[in-house]
Amino acid sequence: MTYCVALKLDAGMVFASDSRTNAGIDQISCFKKMRSFVNEGDRVITIMSSGNLSITQNAINLLEQQGRQIDQRNIWNVDSMFNVAQLLGECLREVRQHDGVFLAQNNVDASANFILGGQIKGERMRLFMIYAEGNFIEAGEETPYFQIGETKYGKPIIDRVIRPETPLTDAMKCVLISFDSTMRSNLSVGLPIDLACYGPDSLRLDVQQHIDQDDPYFSQISRRWGDGLRGVFASLPNPEWLSDADKPHLSPPY
Repeated sequence: MTYCVALKLDAGMVFASDSRTNAGIDQISCFKKMRSFVNEGDRVITIMSSGNLSITQNAINLLEQQGRQIDQRNIWNVDSMFNVAQLLGECLREVRQHDGVFLAQNNVDASANFILGGQIKGERMRLFMIYAEGNFIEAGEETPYFQIGETKYGKPIIDRVIRPETPLTDAMKCVLISFDSTMRSNLSVGLPIDLACYGPDSLRLDVQQHIDQDDPYFSQISRRWGDGLRGVFASLPNPEWLSDADKPHLSPPY
């Protein structure tokens, strides 16, 4: 399992992915799930993946290989992020068609998903979700973020905080809290976290951070978030519809 999230806001874009691919009693494997293609001043493209690791790696390797063929459409010469989404979807289909039959023979799930975002000079920032079949959708004003992998534990904080006008600093804090919440509820998601931040029209990655178990900032906000939640919970009023006679029966003995 994995967890990846990307936000497209007025102030820029935030990308974050964990690195855990297998979690068991005696085995934890880590692989990087974020890949960026940057030609400063022309384009910044970030891809994050979830699902079958061999499928996602081969699809991105194929996309990169195509980029060395200057006589065909590729990630470095198309003039739209929509075209990049098409290319990645086609690579995913090709790899699944080639390997999927053999994986199915051994009951191995060949599904995979991508989040693709960034900007190419001459157009606006864009963010896409690419499904296992190679089709995709684009983020809009009503849905300024996408998640893939283990999404349910990190979604509530994003839904409560993130708006198109959210500042990038707040957005990065929110994303890290969503990872903390996910990791506390699911062992299959874990550190390190890769975090990237992009400002509109900068055409370069403005922030790239690798957050591991020794990162003091992540430890601090994880601890303070937990303390804050417990404090807010303790301050909540009891239900007014409970009668005084009922209240003692609902309290644990001491």
